[in-house]
Formats: sequence, C-alpha cells, structure tokens
Amino acid sequence: MNNKLDQQAADNIRALAVAMVEKANSGHPGGPMGGADFMHVLYSEFFNFDPTDMAWPFRDRFFMDAGHLSTLMYAQYYLLGNYEKNDVANFRQWGSITPGHPEADVKRGIENTSGPLGQGHTMGIGAAIAAKFLAARFGNWMNHKIYGFISDGGVQEEISQGAGRIAGHLGLNNFIMFYDSNDIQLSTSTDEVTSENTAMKYEAWGWKVISIDGHNHDEIRKALTQANNETERPTLIIGKTIMGKGCVTADGSIYEGHCELHGQPIGHTGADYTKTLLNLGADPENPFDIYEDVGAFYKDLLKQKVAQAAEKKAKINAWKKENQELSNKLDKFLSGELPVLDFESIEHKSGIASRAASADVLAYLAENVENMIVSSADLSNSDKTDGFLKKTHALKKGDFSGSFLQAGVAELTMACIANGLALHGGIIPVVATFFVFSDYMKPAIRLSGIQELAVKYVWSHDAFRVGEDGPTHQPIEQEAQIRLLEKLKNHSGKPSFLALRPADSAETSVAWKMALENKNTPTGLILSRQNIKDIPAMGTSRYQEALAAEKGGYLVKEVENPDVVLIANGSEVATLVAAAEILESENGLKVNIASVISEGLFKLQSKAYQDSIIPKNKPLFGLTAGLPVNLEGLVGEKGKVFGLDHFGYSAPANVLDDKFGFTGEKVSKQVLEYLKTV
Repeated sequence: MNNKLDQQAADNIRALAVAMVEKANSGHPGGPMGGADFMHVLYSEFFNFDPTDMAWPFRDRFFMDAGHLSTLMYAQYYLLGNYEKNDVANFRQWGSITPGHPEADVKRGIENTSGPLGQGHTMGIGAAIAAKFLAARFGNWMNHKIYGFISDGGVQEEISQGAGRIAGHLGLNNFIMFYDSNDIQLSTSTDEVTSENTAMKYEAWGWKVISIDGHNHDEIRKALTQANNETERPTLIIGKTIMGKGCVTADGSIYEGHCELHGQPIGHTGADYTKTLLNLGADPENPFDIYEDVGAFYKDLLKQKVAQAAEKKAKINAWKKENQELSNKLDKFLSGELPVLDFESIEHKSGIASRAASADVLAYLAENVENMIVSSADLSNSDKTDGFLKKTHALKKGDFSGSFLQAGVAELTMACIANGLALHGGIIPVVATFFVFSDYMKPAIRLSGIQELAVKYVWSHDAFRVGEDGPTHQPIEQEAQIRLLEKLKNHSGKPSFLALRPADSAETSVAWKMALENKNTPTGLILSRQNIKDIPAMGTSRYQEALAAEKGGYLVKEVENPDVVLIANGSEVATLVAAAEILESENGLKVNIASVISEGLFKLQSKAYQDSIIPKNKPLFGLTAGLPVNLEGLVGEKGKVFGLDHFGYSAPANVLDDKFGFTGEKVSKQVLEYLKTV
C-alpha cells in the first residue's frame, strides 16, 4: 500500500465530484467528498470484477442507496476507465451517460437505479439472496460479495427496518454495507431528527457492526477484511465521515461539516471552489483530469483485476467441465431461458377464484421452474402463493435450498428485494399481497418499470368483493393507478408495465404464461378473492380460446352484426355473460363480449385487430369494479362505462354486488338504458 497515493486517489475523487457539480450548477458535492476514501480502498483492494467483462455473472456487486451521491460513483468509475473525461464533464446534461441519480448501466459498473432513499441497499439485499440461492444449487465457488452504500437518509427511511430485519434473519454474510455517517442531511443536522443508536439497532437485527473513522484508510481496510471473513451475519461498517471533506474558504480556512455543502455547488456556499480544488491537489484550469500518479496506479490496478478474474474464471471453467449438467442448468438460469411449460395441462376445478387458479399454476411452476423465488407479505394462505410453498420450503439462515421467501409484513421491502433478485440475474422473482396494498409497493413498482425488470407481482382480493373487510381492504382506485403504467413508456420506448386481470381460471393460466414470457418489463396479475363462473367456451377448448388474451383483448362471445359490444376484464366478464343471457333471451338483442385483460397490450395490436374486437361503429358498454376510467379509453366518447365512484362498504360480497349494481340483471338494465341514448 502507498499512503500518499491512496490519499491522492481519494482527493482526486473529491475534486472530480466538486467539479462535476460546479459545472452542472446542480448536485450534491458534500457527501461524495466524505465517501471518497471508502470507495477508493474498496475498489482498489477488495472489489472483484473483470474490467474486460463487466457483466460477468460472478463479479462482486456494488449497490448505491444514496443516489444523490452519483458523482462519487462516476468519479470512481472514471478512474477505473468506465467513463471518459467528457462523460464526467457533462454530468446531469441532456444525452449524457452521467445522469443526476445513477441509472442501471452494468457495463459501466452501475448495478442499480437509485435515488429514492432506502431502495438501493434493499435491492442489494435482494442480490445477496439471489447469490445465496444460486450457491446453494451450484456451489460456494461463486462466493461473490454484494456491497451496499447507505447514507443517513437511507437509514432513516422506514424501508431500512424491513431490509435490516430480513438480512439479519437470513444471515446474509455475503452482504457488506458502508454507512456514510456524516451527521448532516439536506436541510438539517441529523441530531435534529433522530437520537437512535444505529449500531445497536442493526446488532439487534443480527448484523455484525463495525464503527470506524471513515477517512482512515487502515481502519477501512481492517473493517472490510473483517466483513469479508464474516461467516454468519451481514456487516454494517459505520464510517464517521465529514461532509465536504477538503473544502476550504477563499483564505484557505477549513470549511467542512456544514449542512449547506450537502445539496448545492460549493461555490454557492461559504467554501471557495478554486481554493478547494487546489487544496485537493487538482488543477482548477483542468478540473476533470486524473492526477498523473493516480492514473498510473489505476492503469496497473486494472491489469491486476483482469488477471485475478482470469484465475477465477479458470477455476469456474474447470468446475463446468466436471459438472456439465449443472453447468448447463446454470447457463439457462443466467440466460433467462424458460423450460418447456405446458400451461394447458394445469387442471382447475370449475368456478374457482382466480387466486385459486393462480395457486394451481404456482404449484405446477414450483415443480417445473427451478429458479423461481416466490415471496408473500405474510399472506401466502390468502393470496394463495401457498400453492407454490407447499411444493418447496422457505429460505432460512444456513439453508437456501428452498424457493419461498417469507418477507413478513413488509410489502415495499419485499418488492425492492424482488428488484434486487432480478438485477442480480438467474432468478425469476414473484411477490404477492392484497391488491389494495399495492399502494405500499408503488415506489418499488415504479423502479421495476424504470429499470425494465421482469418482476412478477401477484395481487389478490382485487375488488370491492373483499366484502366484510370493508373499504380499507377493498381496492377501488388501484387498478386505474396500475394501468397508468401501461400507458407510461420506459426508456426502451415500450409500455413500462403489463397489467393482467384474468376473467376465469383458463385466462389465469394464460396470464401466468404471459407473465413468465414477459422478460423485459414487470407484470402484475390482479386476481379475485371470490369464485368466478367459468366463461363458456365457444368451441371445444376454453384454454385455447383464452390464448387470444395474449393480444390483450379478444371476444369471449361473438355473433355477426351485434347490437351492442360489452367490455370488461376480470370477474366482471362473467357478470357480462349473465347480463347477455338476459338481453338475448328477454330483449332479443345480439351481444358480443370482449375480455380485455390488458388495455396496454391491446392498444399495441393492429388497428384492424382492435376494430374487430371493439368496433367503433357499434354501441359499446363497459363494466368495471373500479373507477370508470379503467375502460373509458376502450369505449370512447360515445360509449358508456358503469363503474364505481366511491369507496366500498363492509358487507358480504353478494350483498355488495346487488347494492352496487353488479348483477347480471342490474347490468342488463344499465345496458338497455344506455342503448336508449344511442
């Protein structure tokens, strides 16, 4: 080790962070200046990766929680050759690859999108679970580490409780997190908002906790060595750091530890930009230069990293030759390739709830998809993910041979962990809870969409028919919120989410098929609590007809030249079938019924196909158990949607159906009233 060189490298990171924020006139310089020492020591001495193969599956991974410290990452990865000078100089600018908060970019070392505090380190815990899961099946030769970096704000976010509890409970000794404890946050010092003992809190959750001077390189080395040798627990390294480490005023006086250094260019504070750069050893005329000695050091370091990775790759290749069958399976896991699945073979009892049909599918998947991890927020016997659990067992400390994660009552934590499982690779993550509690998960759902992660969300108890539980448990507006994500495009220009609300058991099987085959965006399955009458088959196979749901919408009942087309999804389709029987037998009307499981997917089909299902020259009537806006985009201005504009009430489901007008008889009357107006 070279103490002088190490200090130069850390100061180079600080200077780069300061310069990026100053040039952009936007950003957070103080935190990166405090965390620079840890980053340099971590990446130069402990972090295992291949600079020539950044997506190498068995690399160590770094998960940033404090996304506002993006310049800390960009500066470090610039030294590692992942960014060019122009990239860091164009921080936060249009078209640059250095956005204000880090966005997943594995080839440059950015493992996760972060910014909403608390989610980043929780995704890291998900990645650590994925690593344990795979090691249990293929061997501890993988033994890569997951590193997290958290700030005071991330520790304060409520999600840290769920993340800390689960990581400690599972004994994730492969997860090491640095807590940049500088006692300063954006608008206050931390002592104005908290007086808790963070070390004791994490120790109570079962973590190893090491407290150090976050600017002392020897203490950082010792802590990282201890953390890497830990065999039973995740490790939290609490590094006491100084906000704006290295800042000085115009007269050269130290100006560190001030709140104002957190979230604005230091030139807007009591510190002096030019004098600070000089204090850090930088050239104010060329602030984005890498120091000569630091550049030479990192050039040699990269050669060492390549050589170390080559040694490990040679050992892995030897294992693969000796274990060809396991190796092939691992390759399939990592590629995302699905086994051959026969969804039509899955048997369902007649007239069951779609959550029960989902349980049948999950039982089949438990026996046929070996790299699926299913999790439930203490509801497995109610959201029916126990169909999967009954075929496997829960993950637990020292035993990751199972495939079910008991998350406890922590919906947001669970969803963030799923994002981490997906980011790690090799795992198909599934998370489940009641649909009304998708509200608790929304921040993670949004990051699933932004990062284009194939997480499968299972939401049961999908409507007011939850009944006696009353308005707190009856989703009314949730479907409208989730379907908005189908209208929101990701950076690949595609819908950021696929929302599927199946009409019966056959459609539920197809919905699961669609979910598993959707590998580029998150999918939500919205399932009923109550039993649903099966949709009658027009031909010989209801399942084969339900496969048309793969186009987002199709006709479950079709006649030539209909008088009206009825439109719904989920359990309301069966209600329309009952209404159509009355309209045809008692009123002599000809009726088509469209089941639109996903409006977003349906709108991607050709105009000719859309018009064949929902012709604009026919009266169109929609039925939804949620807000009318769910179907207004399908029926158009001339159509009518019957839905709810109020919260639910506590009563048996059949009573609510009658009171709210969701029976075949009452819907048929609504249709007749509508037809009088067209």
